[in-house]
Amino acid sequence: MKKFKSIVLLFLFLLCSTVLFSQVNGNEKTIVETVKSESQILSKKKKELIGYPVAPFKDTLFFIYNKIGSFKAENRATAIADRINLLYKDSFYIPDSLVVSASDGSVDIIYKRDFIIMSITELDAKVVGDNSFSLAQKNRSIINKAILYQQEYNSEGNWLKRIGLAALLLTMIILIVWIINRLFRWLKLYVIKNKEKHITGLKVKEAYVFSPDKQLEFVLRIINIIRIVVLVFVLYISLPVLFSVFPATKHYASILLKWIFSPAKSALMGFVHFLPNLFSIIVIVLLFVYLIKAIKFFVDEIHKGQIKIDGFYSDWAIPTFNIIKILLYAFMVVIIFPYLPGSNSPIFQGVSVFIGILFSLGSSNAIANMIAGLVITYMRPFKIGDFIKIGDVSGTVLEKTALVTRIRTSKFEDITIPNATVLSSSSINYSSNTKENSNGLVIHTTVTIGYDADWKEVHKALIKAASRTELLESIPGPFVLQTSLDDFYVSYEINGYTKQPTQQPLIYSKLHQNIQDCFNEAGLEIMSPHFNAIRDGNKTTTPNDYLDSEYKSPSFNVDITKK
Repeated sequence: MKKFKSIVLLFLFLLCSTVLFSQVNGNEKTIVETVKSESQILSKKKKELIGYPVAPFKDTLFFIYNKIGSFKAENRATAIADRINLLYKDSFYIPDSLVVSASDGSVDIIYKRDFIIMSITELDAKVVGDNSFSLAQKNRSIINKAILYQQEYNSEGNWLKRIGLAALLLTMIILIVWIINRLFRWLKLYVIKNKEKHITGLKVKEAYVFSPDKQLEFVLRIINIIRIVVLVFVLYISLPVLFSVFPATKHYASILLKWIFSPAKSALMGFVHFLPNLFSIIVIVLLFVYLIKAIKFFVDEIHKGQIKIDGFYSDWAIPTFNIIKILLYAFMVVIIFPYLPGSNSPIFQGVSVFIGILFSLGSSNAIANMIAGLVITYMRPFKIGDFIKIGDVSGTVLEKTALVTRIRTSKFEDITIPNATVLSSSSINYSSNTKENSNGLVIHTTVTIGYDADWKEVHKALIKAASRTELLESIPGPFVLQTSLDDFYVSYEINGYTKQPTQQPLIYSKLHQNIQDCFNEAGLEIMSPHFNAIRDGNKTTTPNDYLDSEYKSPSFNVDITKK
């Protein structure tokens, strides 16, 4: 029975203890939650409030968040700063005279018992999470330190130190400028003395793009520009250092530094943010570069004839590769464009459209010539080294580009013909049938001989003249065609084969000389039939070297008939 009572009493004790503990714990939680909620309310309220700085010396000492009566927080901050300035201007300022005193509803910071610097309410203290007396003590200490520091900082001794420091800085700046000028002067003299060793000019295919004198002048000008840039940079950096010496100009130092470092920081951060895109651009460019190199390898093999494709000529390889390369580069630019900085900018897009319109309007002729050049390439009417005739121009093809074709005439005149003109004109290729497995180009010229001459003798003389002409082939041999029977003469055309089409002017000249010699040897006169009409009594046109020594001009024969 006793044991049962003991167990019941122990159970009741534990039950009471549990209830009591839960109540205490609940009260503690309620208190903690209340404190937390109050702190959260204060924190939220502080965020909602605007703090106005108290900055009598352009450096913020503390902030004012609340108004007192009709006195707004902004007006309070301005008034407190003005009063602190008055204390700073007091030459006999005593730090111990600045005290904290409690009054009805606030704690005041007072100087010499009657000059109130500021009043702090409980609401001011709650905003910063403190009590009014503690906050007043802190603000008093801040004000004291600021006034003492400014008085010491702006004392006559410090002003003399600042003037001396400024003079020292100016001396150092002048010395640095002098050293920079001396260094660059020495560098110029060194370049001039060693110009034969270092300045050799810039050549492209044995032609000077930059002569040594021009290159020397360019290098000296670059050195001078670098010197000016360095001097400007040194002087610009020196200004903030000088301005920071004196309190009145100290804020200008931060402005000048901001002008340099803000753009530099923006540029640096922009470059850092651009690095992922830059890496993507590099990868894309490398892929296209190696793809073009791989295509170039096969193109070179096709051009050399190592790889043969039915219906695809080897001289098409390079032009086709150029077209593919342009298309690949255009595709690469399209892929890279979104990765470029500012590609989404309306200005960037507007400039791109403007440039595209200008290119379209200004390059119509160029595009027409490029298309014509492409058509000419695949038509294959001629190739470099062929002797051709386009319109009235004949000569050797020197160069075929996307826009023009260049021809050198027999008079060594270089003529440039737009590809659109070449495509719209008829062209004659004299070299296309002069290969080893062909007979060659037919050289031909015409002479007219009267009906009194035997055509067989004329044929023999013409063939003999062609056989004597250098650069005309003996196999197949020359042949004669009688092209017309006119009123007073017969037209004889001598034809001969040659594999030297570029020597046509020389071949024609030699052929004409040999025709004259062979006709003179055969006693055949090449003369106009109209001259033949008064032939009686005139000396023959054959040169004296081909006539007998006893030859005499015939006399005129006159027959008189009487009616």
